[in-house]
Parts: sequence; C-alpha cells; structure tokens
Amino acid sequence: MNDSYEMETICKLLSRSRTIAVVGLSDNPDRTSRQIAEFLIEKGFKVVGVNPAIKKAGEIEVYPDLTSIPFEIDIVDVFRRSETIPELIDEVISKNPKALWLQQGIRNDQAVKPVIDKGIITIQDKCIAVYYNLCKAFNKN
Repeated sequence: MNDSYEMETICKLLSRSRTIAVVGLSDNPDRTSRQIAEFLIEKGFKVVGVNPAIKKAGEIEVYPDLTSIPFEIDIVDVFRRSETIPELIDEVISKNPKALWLQQGIRNDQAVKPVIDKGIITIQDKCIAVYYNLCKAFNKN
C-alpha cells in the first residue's frame, strides 16, 4: 500500500466510523490506552473498552471480550503486545468490524492474515490519535 493510498484509506475509515472498542484499555488514567480512549471520546467517537480484569475505566464501559459487546463496532483498536494478537483474531473475525487497528509498536503480520483475508481493513504499528490529527490537518476527514 503506498503512503498516499494508505493515508486516504485511513482518513476515510476514521471519517466513516463512530464506535471504537479499545482492547487492553486500562483503568489507570496515566496509561496510553486510557489517554487515547479519552482523546477519541473528545473527538466524538463512542468508545468502549475490552479488558476482563475491569468493568469501568473512568466513565468508559468495559467488556470482558469483544464478543460480549452487544452492538456493532467500527474499529477494534488494540493495545496489547504483538505476541498476544493471535488470541484476538477469532473474536475480531466474529465481530466483523470495519477495521482492526494495532497501535504504534504492535505488529503481527502472520496473526492478522485471516482478518485481511476476510476483507477487514487492517492497520498495524500506527497511533490512531496521530492519524486522526493528520487527517484533520490535511482535511481528509
């Protein structure tokens, strides 16, 4: 995917999405997952968390897994180590979001192949907040 096409794809995705599930959301407001979730809420997205260890992160509702979320998700945004990504794949495919987004520093080409094969947009090793701001700066969403 060339940079211009990738940027256009990401900006269209962000402009057409409303609901984001943050996998690995922390109840600690100092953690990056929580800060990004709060940022997305400020920008008008409906955000829910996925973390079996907590029920709430501030005001954000948290579910134990993706399949427990009782509504459609546009983007599954993942804050988990790259080696744990295979554990999420069946749930992502079952939930069938518009996109699977692995945050900056997270990449697992082999694990995401079935998601790509299903036609779900897959973004790896990129920060959703950075790309949101880039899209706004270039008026692409």
